[in-house]
Formats: sequence, C-alpha cells, structure tokens
Amino acid sequence: MLCFAYGSNMSRARLQARLVSARFVAVASLSGHRLSFNKVGTDGSAKCNAAATGRAGDRVVGVVFELDEAEKPVLDRIEGLGVGYEDKHIEVLTTDGERLAAVMYAAIRLDPSLKPYSWYRYHVLMGAREHGLPPDYIARIEAVDVLEDPDRERHQRELAIYR
Repeated sequence: MLCFAYGSNMSRARLQARLVSARFVAVASLSGHRLSFNKVGTDGSAKCNAAATGRAGDRVVGVVFELDEAEKPVLDRIEGLGVGYEDKHIEVLTTDGERLAAVMYAAIRLDPSLKPYSWYRYHVLMGAREHGLPPDYIARIEAVDVLEDPDRERHQRELAIYR
C-alpha cells in the first residue's frame, strides 16, 4: 500500500522505527490542502494536519512510502485511527508528474491554539530536508512556533533515533 506522509512520518528514521517495511517511493504534493500544526496530540501538543482548503493553489508537500499491508493496523494504532486521525484515500502528484493513489491520515481533533513540541517539529524538518522538499516550504515549517516539552525524558527518547 502507498501512504502519503506529510508530518513526522516523513522522517525515514522515525517511520522505519515504527514500520520496518517502509520504503521510499517519491516526493509528492496534495493540492487543495495546506499544512497546519493543529491536530490535538495525546501529549497535549500540536501535531501536523493536512487541512482541506479546496483552493487549487494550496498544497501539502510530503513523501510517499510503500508499506506492507500487514503493517497498516500498526500504523492505524500509532496514528490513533478514529480518535486522532481518519484515513483518507487521496491522489497525489509526484515531482516527476506521476499521479499516485495513496492513503493519508487526516486529523479529526483540532485545536488551533496548540503548538508542537520542538522535538516533533524536528522530526518534520528532518524528513523535509532528507527528501529535498522546496526551501520555501521548509522555511514555513521552521517558522512554526514550538514549545519545549516539560517531559525531558520523552524529548530525549524522541530524538534518540537520530544518534
């Protein structure tokens, strides 16, 4: 199955720590959506959302991964299917102009007042840089205000995959 990752799962290290079958396919974009950090995380901070806008000029840039279908229940659990995200069948356009049918997780619990923890934004930035997303898109992610996680152990645990 193909999965369109646009948040922390763009980071290959993060995704492969969760799902061993994950294999990079392409960088792609989803039109009519914009990236926002307004999904309510289980830790009380903001996570990424590909918010539907309906405007053709808006786009979310992300990464398409191929996953073993048998691992989808694992990803569903990680993403909080039915509680935090819903899975949606979408069509994305790769940088080579190919259209791909994929699944993505769209946030269902939103709070625009929340901010992400710095380690979460770091995951998103690592994936964006690793896959060569457009510099202006990366700059918008860098500009997102963050909070420091009061749980220092969680902060260190989250970033340990990059060592």
